[in-house]
Amino acid sequence: MSPRTSTAAPTAAAGNAATARAHLFNSRTLDAYRESLAAGVATVAEQVARVDGPFTGVTPQQLAPRVDAVDLDRPLHDPGAALAELEQVYLRDAVYFHHPRYLAHLNCPVVIPALLGEAVLSAVNSSLDTWDQSAGGTLIERRLIDWTAGRIGFGPGADGVFTSGGSQSNLHALLLAREEALHRLGGDRALLPRLRVLASAAGHFSVQKSAKLLGLAPDAVVTVPTDADRRMRPEALAAELERCRREGRPVMAVVATAGTTDFGTIDPLPDLAELCERAGAWLHVDAAYGCGLLVSPTRRHLLAGIERAASVTVDYHKSFFQPVSSSALVVADAAVLRHATYHADYLNPARMVEQRIPNQVDKSLQTTRRFDALKLWLTLRVMGADGVGALFDEVLDRAADAHDLVAADPRFEVVTRSQLSTLVFRYLPAGDGAHPLADGANLHARAALAASGAAVVAGTTVEGRHFLKFTLLNPETTLADIAEVLDLLAGHAEAFLTDTA
Repeated sequence: MSPRTSTAAPTAAAGNAATARAHLFNSRTLDAYRESLAAGVATVAEQVARVDGPFTGVTPQQLAPRVDAVDLDRPLHDPGAALAELEQVYLRDAVYFHHPRYLAHLNCPVVIPALLGEAVLSAVNSSLDTWDQSAGGTLIERRLIDWTAGRIGFGPGADGVFTSGGSQSNLHALLLAREEALHRLGGDRALLPRLRVLASAAGHFSVQKSAKLLGLAPDAVVTVPTDADRRMRPEALAAELERCRREGRPVMAVVATAGTTDFGTIDPLPDLAELCERAGAWLHVDAAYGCGLLVSPTRRHLLAGIERAASVTVDYHKSFFQPVSSSALVVADAAVLRHATYHADYLNPARMVEQRIPNQVDKSLQTTRRFDALKLWLTLRVMGADGVGALFDEVLDRAADAHDLVAADPRFEVVTRSQLSTLVFRYLPAGDGAHPLADGANLHARAALAASGAAVVAGTTVEGRHFLKFTLLNPETTLADIAEVLDLLAGHAEAFLTDTA
């Protein structure tokens, strides 16, 4: 290597480092921080102001070349230029959940206090695993867990932790249930293949995924039949509990649902709790969707019996109008969280417990964790729980009206009335549910509607037939919006039938 080359390389590296340091967030770069965030807020605000539908209908084939054309090894060196590029590869074609005709999945519009929290927590960047990385953040998260436990109806011995979402909360709950079951059985891990989880046939697929991750048998999850309203049948649960007892297959958990993803129905929690208490089985309530009822001024009674659960999943980013991610697992007995504890000498040595240092990693499946609790904290401090509950009540009122609207429309059939805010229905060609082109017409209508960008709805299958699904989480959605989407769906379905004839 020549002397000239050997001296030039360090000089170039030093120059790059000096330039890069200008982008670090600290007391010397506050002006750049303010300018960049203000530009980002302005860009998003301008885009939201221009949005006239929830989606542009862009396809992967259309968007991928734009993203692939970006040379990540050639930086733009200008936040404004990067934001302009971002409009082309993301913002322009994003799916906007705030739009009143976004009616597809469990994605809620978000409240401004939570967005403020997102900005604060990202800048400070606390990690909620140990006290020496979060301090006040630890205490705020713990206070919110206590508040949620109180809303559930748990006693002073309750505890919990924030998670990334309902799937992780369910996994965490079933891990605790598995370890408690094995403990009761004398700690013999050879019994693991015999453990069973009883879950509703309308429950969330994360139960099956969790069972696989936890090393249970392929047939460990036993689905319990539901009634016509897609609620777990207590007599069917009683029969399965008895069958498992008779066959020597310990039931490590029963998973009830407070808000099924497809039907928005709530299992009969008091009856299920009674059966679990008699059988000595862990009752987990997946209230990822229905947790908004905890703050509802008019419908809290729909969660009666949830206080008798051993663990509860709540997703604030569904019915509390929080940005993703914001979820929690709450348990009635704090002691069971020990099953997720591992003491690492460099992080949370056991002596810290004796010193009463609160480390959230002692009860979490994750190590590094964002301070997502701050978003809920600021929401409650600005809006109050009653404000959040009033918004959720508006959504549920609109869903009830939408059910009546669709049920009275001869072009469609409805499966069942939701206790929350979903509506499963389908277009009926010539009023005939058995029409050979019914499935094709409904599949086409959904895809064509999304491609148009006018609205986005979801789909599911019921007893092998294809259905459409509204999921309402936006208080701004009106009955007129819903009526318009129904007309659009019917039009696309009719066009399919005409083209297929």
